[in-house]
Amino acid sequence: MPSSTEVHAVTLRGLEKRFGDFVAVDRISLDVARGEIFGFLGPNGAGKSTTIRMLTGLLAPSAGSGTVAGFDVVTQAEQIKTRIGYMSQRFSLYEDLTVEENINFYSGIYRLSADKKRERKEWVLRMAGLEQHRKTRTAHLSGGWKQRLALGCAILHEPPVVFLDEPTSGVDPLSRRAFWDLIYSLSEQGVTIFVTTHYMEEAEYCDRLGLVYRGELVALGTPSELKATSVQGTVLEVVCDRPQDALATLEGIPGVREAAMFGTTLHVVTDEHVDLTERVTEALSGAGFAVERVARITPSLADVFVALIEASDRRVQPLAEVAG
Repeated sequence: MPSSTEVHAVTLRGLEKRFGDFVAVDRISLDVARGEIFGFLGPNGAGKSTTIRMLTGLLAPSAGSGTVAGFDVVTQAEQIKTRIGYMSQRFSLYEDLTVEENINFYSGIYRLSADKKRERKEWVLRMAGLEQHRKTRTAHLSGGWKQRLALGCAILHEPPVVFLDEPTSGVDPLSRRAFWDLIYSLSEQGVTIFVTTHYMEEAEYCDRLGLVYRGELVALGTPSELKATSVQGTVLEVVCDRPQDALATLEGIPGVREAAMFGTTLHVVTDEHVDLTERVTEALSGAGFAVERVARITPSLADVFVALIEASDRRVQPLAEVAG
């Protein structure tokens, strides 16, 4: 039985998963507190989904240890499955069934009593805003409604820990915001949320973040902590015409460490304590670009993401050259 005094809802200690010679998850260690919204970030193929599959009891670790809701990920995978909610990045409901039929189906899977089933069904319908659509075929719902229904079905049994794997992928911004309102509500009730996302604005909503890259945990902290400590240098925002073409000019300026596209603008990371505003403006103007603005800005989480991955690549490169 799990301890009732357990402070952490999720713990990982040197968790590893290998597929032959390929290391998908490389000795990750971290803790997630009860009621915390923990964001697990990383590019495609970084190891996020593999980690979640181990934590949800769907995949056995190759090495290391961990607990979820007080149960051991190696020896108590079946117990973990009864204490978690899981929503995958692929829509998991049955589109040929109505909203109500999907809820009934998952209530049966979770073996809810008749009274509990009725109570939780009404709760899900209210939570998802689908009270007037209970007889609607799920296939006819918009992406945002489907998403909320999927979340409701994942937490019918009131699990203390919920895993959300890219839950808002492909959903419009307004529906994503509404979905996060539901996540906040769950967190306020003491439910722990472990969520992966590739939307940087969603990462800002999390209490803490872990960034995984090439299977390794390369950063851990609150959004504010990561923005304050992860970008070693000054960040300039550059607005000019033909920004994609301007990248080559920016990368050739002495003191510029990194330059990347951010929407229609450019973010430039310079050496620490060096103000290159005038030098960047002059270089771009001299190369024939129409410069509208070059200004120092506070690093965004996207800047942090890029800086940490660039730093990781720089550490790996010398090792690869030695091995070669």
